[in-house]
Amino acid sequence: YGRNTIKFLRLHREGKKHFVKEVEVCTHLRLTSAQEYLDGNNSLVIPTDTINNIVLVLAKKNGISTLEQFAIDICNHFMTTFCQVAYVKTYIQEVPWQRLHENGVPHIHSFIYVPDGIRFCEAEQCRNGPLVLFAGIKDLKLMKTTQSGFEGFYKNEHTTLPERNDRILCGELFCKWSYGECRNFDFDCIWNKIRECILEGFSGPPDCGEYSPSYQKTVNRIQMLILSKVSQVQVIEVILNNVFYNVVDMKNLGLTNDKEVLVPVEAPYGSCTCTLGRK
Repeated sequence: YGRNTIKFLRLHREGKKHFVKEVEVCTHLRLTSAQEYLDGNNSLVIPTDTINNIVLVLAKKNGISTLEQFAIDICNHFMTTFCQVAYVKTYIQEVPWQRLHENGVPHIHSFIYVPDGIRFCEAEQCRNGPLVLFAGIKDLKLMKTTQSGFEGFYKNEHTTLPERNDRILCGELFCKWSYGECRNFDFDCIWNKIRECILEGFSGPPDCGEYSPSYQKTVNRIQMLILSKVSQVQVIEVILNNVFYNVVDMKNLGLTNDKEVLVPVEAPYGSCTCTLGRK
């Protein structure tokens, strides 16, 4: 049991310069006894209101240097404070505020909402067990307008999809990875590096791109690039939800539409999921 969607903004001041972290936290506990379920005895139950307040107090006292460290702080607090807690899991996602720049100059206290992927993390710990830490990015929408195709796939009497060697590749990406035993990481640096790997793996070199024969190959390329460049990542899951675009037929309007006007296909859409780990 636990508390979902604890939403708050943590403001940190360094002189005139301000820093913000707006987050949503979900924290769940498993107790050493089930007496509240079996007997209606609530003597060991930590109210969800208390869980909510603990998260806010930790944010006030410790600040939020990174999402990952804040998740670790929450797990440590419940494990060290309450002997009846057998397991704790917390999920945190960040609202994508970025510092506003005016003519290249960073503003000291103004921010802009930039929905280019939502950062999240997850930590879970059993009593007398290691703390397991995950991080990730979701709702990251990516598109390349060429250098993508889909050919040579299996066909039977139910197949109507035509082969294509030049199409728009568009998708909404979810990526989640796990760390190893060490916790002394620069989590911000790692997250930014992985995000760069995702963009590079999806798009290829900026001057020419890289051909993608399938969504599956693109997902694998992203994962292999991350594992080759970020040694702290042990296992990585990527989900790429396809977004299709159809070319508008303009023959009745007396026009030739050479993939210049397209409309998105809302549903149904495909999805590719793969989890890849080190040996």
